[in-house]
Amino acid sequence: VLLLFFFSSCENDIAVVNSVTLANAIIQPTESSKNVEFLYSDSARVKSKLKAPVIDHFLGKKPYYEMPKGMDILFFDRKGKEQSKLTANYGIGYEIDNRMNTMEAKGNVIVVNLKGDQLNTEHLTWNSLTKKVYTDEFVKITTKDEVIWGNGLEANEDFSEYEIKHVKGTIAVKDAGRK
Repeated sequence: VLLLFFFSSCENDIAVVNSVTLANAIIQPTESSKNVEFLYSDSARVKSKLKAPVIDHFLGKKPYYEMPKGMDILFFDRKGKEQSKLTANYGIGYEIDNRMNTMEAKGNVIVVNLKGDQLNTEHLTWNSLTKKVYTDEFVKITTKDEVIWGNGLEANEDFSEYEIKHVKGTIAVKDAGRK
């Protein structure tokens, strides 16, 4: 009787086993590369260059690239001249039709433009289709003359023009009658 009980209690439903296995599975990258330099071009012109110590590529319904150890991105103008630089502790880029269309930078995000204006925030999104960067989070912009704070920002991708939402801080205003 004991032997019969032992063999009858060892039966597992394969659907239950698969669901437990999948629920506890760790998603692994399809590809992983170290010390990567990734060029983004449009019409045979390099628009940006991404450097990362590690890039993991994940496939599936929504393929993406992850930069878990940070990234640096240089943005170039039509003539190939550097216009701005973005650095962050973490990055993730979402791929559509084998093209990275949206990228998020997180953790100590710093953008410096050609004029030397510096943006600091914790989260920034770049859309390659609209050529815009944006965030709804706290931002700090330091220029030669002022420091501006706010919650939210929208800018062009080279950060030469930007609009801060919900501005806080001191802004220098030139008086036409004063020198």
